[in-house]
Amino acid sequence: MILEIRNLSASVEDKQILKDVNLKIGGGEIHALMGPNGAGKSTLGNVLIGHPDYKITGGQIILDGKDITYATPEERARAGLFLAFQSPVAVEGVRISTFLRIAYSHLHPDEKIVISEFNKRIKEAMKTVGLDESFISRSVNDGFSGGERKRFEILQMLILKPKMIILDEIDSGLDVDALRMVAEQLKKYFSKDVGYLIITHYQRILKDIEPQFVHVLVNGTIAINGDKSLSDKIEENGYDWLKEVA
Repeated sequence: MILEIRNLSASVEDKQILKDVNLKIGGGEIHALMGPNGAGKSTLGNVLIGHPDYKITGGQIILDGKDITYATPEERARAGLFLAFQSPVAVEGVRISTFLRIAYSHLHPDEKIVISEFNKRIKEAMKTVGLDESFISRSVNDGFSGGERKRFEILQMLILKPKMIILDEIDSGLDVDALRMVAEQLKKYFSKDVGYLIITHYQRILKDIEPQFVHVLVNGTIAINGDKSLSDKIEENGYDWLKEVA
């Protein structure tokens, strides 16, 4: 599985946000995307997943050799793309069990689902991510704390089994124990067939999940690429020094 972002530009409400972004992520690779507030990091995640509020104005998105630039979010998900949202929304009246079962059936149409067995699988995964199994009957994110919403994003990943995973500030709003749990599950799920793009402001999660590649987005374009040492430099010096290279 390879995700290629080629000269990607995008706007929101006619305001240009992304400008000629280039990035290539392969299976077995962990990439971190960092940058100051307003750089366009979350915009990139939303554009990649096909959020309708974001308009692509140039470039291509290629997933596993297939052009998905103008594919629907459903088509992208079926192709193996997954986004853990920065601010997951609540969906009142839709139970977690129903939500996950319908999503899974669309992503894996050839697999027959036995509801009792599937619910058992959900409950086991809930224990893994630190959610009480009673959550299975609750509406999606309805009344959830910020940390519970992030745990549910990881739960979706474990159940739906995507191959190319974008994590938009998955570490925000998490206490030390929750952050450790998230990092542990991400490491367990990671394989040569899975690629990660971790979008983050800080190095918190990168201390537990070390990326091979670090990219810094400034003013809608990638200003500099590097390895883990680049995130260390940002942790020590902030982003001001990037004005010299941006």
